[in-house]
Amino acid sequence: MIATAEFIASREVGLARLAAFTPIAGQHYSSARNYDRGPGQHNSVSQLSPYLRRRLVTEEEAVMAAVRGHGLAGAEKFNQEVFWRTYFKGWLEQRPVIWDLYRDGLQADLDRLENDRDFRKRLDRALAGETRIECFDFWVKELLETGYLHNHARMWFASIWIFTLELPWRLGADFFLRNLIDGDPASNTLSWRWIAGLHTRGKTYQAEAWNIAKFTDQRFIPVEGKLSPVADALVNEEPNGLPPIAAIRKPVLPDQHFSTGLLITEEECRIEALPLSDFNIKTVATLGASHLRSTLPVNTIVRGFELAALADTVERLGCSAQELIANDPKVLLNWAKEANVSQILTGYIPVGPLRDWMKLAQSHLDAEGVSLCEWQREWDALIWPYATAGFFKVKKQIPRILQQLGMPDC
Repeated sequence: MIATAEFIASREVGLARLAAFTPIAGQHYSSARNYDRGPGQHNSVSQLSPYLRRRLVTEEEAVMAAVRGHGLAGAEKFNQEVFWRTYFKGWLEQRPVIWDLYRDGLQADLDRLENDRDFRKRLDRALAGETRIECFDFWVKELLETGYLHNHARMWFASIWIFTLELPWRLGADFFLRNLIDGDPASNTLSWRWIAGLHTRGKTYQAEAWNIAKFTDQRFIPVEGKLSPVADALVNEEPNGLPPIAAIRKPVLPDQHFSTGLLITEEECRIEALPLSDFNIKTVATLGASHLRSTLPVNTIVRGFELAALADTVERLGCSAQELIANDPKVLLNWAKEANVSQILTGYIPVGPLRDWMKLAQSHLDAEGVSLCEWQREWDALIWPYATAGFFKVKKQIPRILQQLGMPDC
């Protein structure tokens, strides 16, 4: 058994984790962040991702703490890692067809399993951690048992999956999304595409034995010849290149005079930052949706964290809430009609499985004249317009964006 990483889904615990990490968010993080020392030993990284994913702790709060502790220059590397998450979201918002291609391609990969026995055996061995590549097999078990992997291990894992095991990248991305507590549709999908040479066209990431040995402190030393010596980009899968940029979706804004139902999802668990007293809120509900991540079973660790995060949000609001599940798309309409509200207010729902489901739910709401309104954070609104190409365009704007947000030393 692997020692389980303990992630408690509450804002209080997330803020405590941020406070404990802040003293090493400068030079120590910059120099030691790539070392994967194993479960229970991830002491050089923040492990804030499950909290940032659901905004139990916000990106702005994490960056603010790092800048206050180390200055803008000292916190540069940590800040960039936080900005990467927002960059990926903004990039996918402007190329939503990439999510559609992933979703449809994944289904085609799953359909192939029905008729290709050898393919299924190879996939089953990988998913069971029985490839005889020691590090890879260990990471499979660590992920299944803890819901977490060090970021460097995720890169090695994806590279081995694609270039050594020669398995479809979408099935690997699905495995991650089903099992990572911090699984985010944008970061997960685009990171796997980056490894495969599809995001930054032609640029891949190759897992190499010396690199794994060095950055695992010799815990793993892959046998010579076990890893593929080449990592050719999978650009033939998308011969037409990247789709053109689309306009960022503008959410419907709420009307302060309408009777309102407040909907809490895992996309925004810091909903109290919204000026709720300005609205005529008649009812509150949470929406459990982590099962939408895949048509295959989602890890109970993921589901448990989501439900606990939603419950923690309700507790902080000091109210009662109806617990809804994103199954029948009519569930939101039924809830709104029972409470006699004319609009539903929620945090912005970005591209991904919940957004797909929301489109179905919204069609029922629209038919009955109930508005679905979303609150978009200034953080996203400032960063997403720069997420049109590579990360460098966002990176150049970090000091100016932080200054606009009123951060110190910017």
